[in-house]
Amino acid sequence: MSCSDSVLHLRTLSADSSERRRLGLTSATALVVASMIGAGVFTSSGFALADLGSPARVLFAWVLGGVSAACGALCYGALARAIPESGGEYTYLARTLHPLAGFLAGWVSMLAGFTGPIAVAALGLQAYLDSTFELGGDPRWIGTTAILVAGLLHGLRLAPGVLAQNAVVALKLLLVAVFVVLGARELRGQSGPPATPPFDPGALAVSLVWISFAYSGWNAATYVAGEVKDPERNLPRALLLGTAVVTLAYLALNAVFLFAAPLERLAGKAEIGAIAAEALGGPGLRRFLTLIVALALLTSVSSLVMTGPRVYARMAQDGFLPRFFEFRGEVPGSAILLQVAAAIVVVWVAELRELIGTIGFTLGLCAAAAVVGLVRLRLREGAARVPVPGWPLVPTAFLAVTSFASVHLVVREPQAAAAGLELVALGLVVGLVFGRTRTAH
Repeated sequence: MSCSDSVLHLRTLSADSSERRRLGLTSATALVVASMIGAGVFTSSGFALADLGSPARVLFAWVLGGVSAACGALCYGALARAIPESGGEYTYLARTLHPLAGFLAGWVSMLAGFTGPIAVAALGLQAYLDSTFELGGDPRWIGTTAILVAGLLHGLRLAPGVLAQNAVVALKLLLVAVFVVLGARELRGQSGPPATPPFDPGALAVSLVWISFAYSGWNAATYVAGEVKDPERNLPRALLLGTAVVTLAYLALNAVFLFAAPLERLAGKAEIGAIAAEALGGPGLRRFLTLIVALALLTSVSSLVMTGPRVYARMAQDGFLPRFFEFRGEVPGSAILLQVAAAIVVVWVAELRELIGTIGFTLGLCAAAAVVGLVRLRLREGAARVPVPGWPLVPTAFLAVTSFASVHLVVREPQAAAAGLELVALGLVVGLVFGRTRTAH
């Protein structure tokens, strides 16, 4: 099947699934915001500060990450207009490059795109709550409970989970704004930044991997595209609007975090936000930030538990997973159960820092492959059928930043990169086996 035929096929499927299109622009945008504001913004800057040694450079890396995410959102918006169906990279790569490429993207999504980030959000939640309130006992039960609640919220019907998520996202953004205002007022009179060490491009690249993980939810709405009303119009808007809101929130939060305390107290710390809040306003402000973090991470877990199973349901529909995981009714309940179980396992066996590096690297490769698919589709079908804002600068910029970060991570953090490449290689073997099985039938 050619790219042109594939796109036509997807548009036919879009019409056939119109009865499931219940998500409007507000819900799609809230899904993007919920997916993005999670563990990354409250943990990544501590690791980036240890690598870069300068708050100003960390802020520059966040700006660069935001620009890259905006370019990615514009590219995915173009893909969503051409292929307005659920599945994200799985669907896009299968239709623009090759079915095996789509399977690899779905495989990566299953393990690194959703299961890993759900576990990271759950681990971040327990790290913040335990460090602030000293709850005692095994903190992994906190993350496990959060995942189970999200599974129940989204596993039965669509509307209750979406309404609850939209409300909590609005509250989260309000509390972030309040914290930024309070923190900025307390920053007055803080000592100036420390002496800046020599600039290291490799350190910037590795930091971009951490930061790209924090931005990784900018494509969230594409995973539920088959359930979005008027997807050709609403999906691109939701992606770009959600990314813009989150980028501004990230820059404001990090401007407070990075100048709140001496560098040595913040560098390398996963709970950088809590440390900064206590330095500025004592235990009271730290507890207030912990409430924000808890809401952010809960909505992150919720959004990922909602979106990830849509990819698995689509893979089951195409024969790459058992039919048991297909949509049945309003939600893919069996796929949600699979997602919840896998994420809980990772919570109990993995470490936070290792997860962030591997996930950021692997998701960067998947997103870059999707943009390559967009370029191929555009060259084959022309500007009239596949309009891309800012062509060719926008996709080129996204691919350049992603490649810069990925190549340097291989050199600087080979273990994290190796884990990601091993995941892709294993997926290639499984995909080839599945492909032969499907061909035989």
